[in-house]
Order: sequence, then C-alpha cells, then structure tokens
Amino acid sequence: MDKTFTPKQMAMRLQISTTTLRRYEDLDLVPDVPRTASNRRFYAPVHVQAFIALRTLIQGFGIPVSYDVMSLLKKGHVEQALWKINSHQYNIQMEKQRVEEVMSLIQKTGFSKYKNVQVTEEMKIGEVAAITGVNPSAIRHWEKEGLIRAKRNPENGYRVFTSRELKKIIVLSSLRKTVFFIDSMKQLLEALEIHDLTTIERSFKVALQKLNEQLEKQMNGIAEMMRYIQFCKME
Repeated sequence: MDKTFTPKQMAMRLQISTTTLRRYEDLDLVPDVPRTASNRRFYAPVHVQAFIALRTLIQGFGIPVSYDVMSLLKKGHVEQALWKINSHQYNIQMEKQRVEEVMSLIQKTGFSKYKNVQVTEEMKIGEVAAITGVNPSAIRHWEKEGLIRAKRNPENGYRVFTSRELKKIIVLSSLRKTVFFIDSMKQLLEALEIHDLTTIERSFKVALQKLNEQLEKQMNGIAEMMRYIQFCKME
C-alpha cells in the first residue's frame, strides 16, 4: 500500500503550515483529499507531488499563474494548463530579448530612430509613451521620482522630452521587471548621462542574470508539474 501522510506530516515535509495546505485544498488546486474511517484527512503520494508542483511553480511563475495552472490540471484540462505555462515562458524570452536590444541601443552614441520611429528633441508625453510602449502615468511617476526630467513648452506648458530622456525611459521600461529599485535606477541613469558603459553593462548583466535565475525556477516548476501530471495519469 502506498505511504500516506497526515496533514501535520505533510506540512512538515513541505515546510509550510497546515492552514496553507487547507487553503490550497479549499481553492481546489490539488486532488480531492480522502478521509479515514474516523473522518480524518490523509494524503497519498499524488497529493505530495501536487503540493510540490504548486510550490515550485509559484517560485517560477508567481501565485496567479500557478493557481490557474493547478486549477486547470485539477479539472483535467492538461493542454490548457501547458499552453498557459508556454505563454509565460514566451514572455520571459521576450523580456530577455528586450534587455539585450536596449543594451545594444545604449552603446550607440547616435539615436535618431527607435523602432523605425523618428526621434526628435521635443517629443510630447503621448509620443514618448507610444514609442516606448509605456503608460504616460508611469512616465509621470518616474519624473516625480527624479529619474527623468521633462522640459516645458513655453507656449503651451506641455511636457516635452529630449532623445536623452527617451533613452532613459527605454532603459527604465526594460529593467522595471527585474530587481532594480529606485536608488539602483538613479545610479544607472547617471551612468547613462555620462555614457559610463562599464557601469551600464554591469547593470544589464545583473538584469540578465536575474532573468536566467527566473528561467531556471520556471523550468524546475515545469519539471515538478510534469511529474504531477504523470501521477494523475496513473491514478
């Protein structure tokens, strides 16, 4: 007979609380938990793997995605779960590509075009937002934090941005999903001002390393998820 586990034993094995286990059950993220003749809950090996898969997926993909995937698997929608994971793997691939493209961009001294759009020295916030794909509210926030500086058109008072500030916004939008905080960003943007390529390259290498680490966590999550799927097929 397969080994079974009490909630306390399972919690100790996974280094989480029994309350967390129960929450996962209540959210319908793991197989239904059977009970003994005395009405006590117990877990089988498939539950162990389900919890391991869930916890490992969370490390790589975050809670919302992991919950969605585990919920789909619980309902037997394996293909949908796999495609959801695949789409988020694509996202991290695109993020890596974006960081590498921006690194190449800032190494160039000339900057007259970006994504085939002409860059000028007096661009409105809407134009900058369209070029960079960044929400205007984010640009205003970065200006408030002192990360970028806009000039004011003396005739109408509108914000206008130079090519130098546009480059800063591109860098900010590329690294905002990594571990860079405001202080780190200020140092990076100061290096960009004086074209300190050594500091800039170091910062981008850190960003790429974080993406590499995230990718590894995602692959670990996928491996545990596939083990869980195999467990379910044998049930």
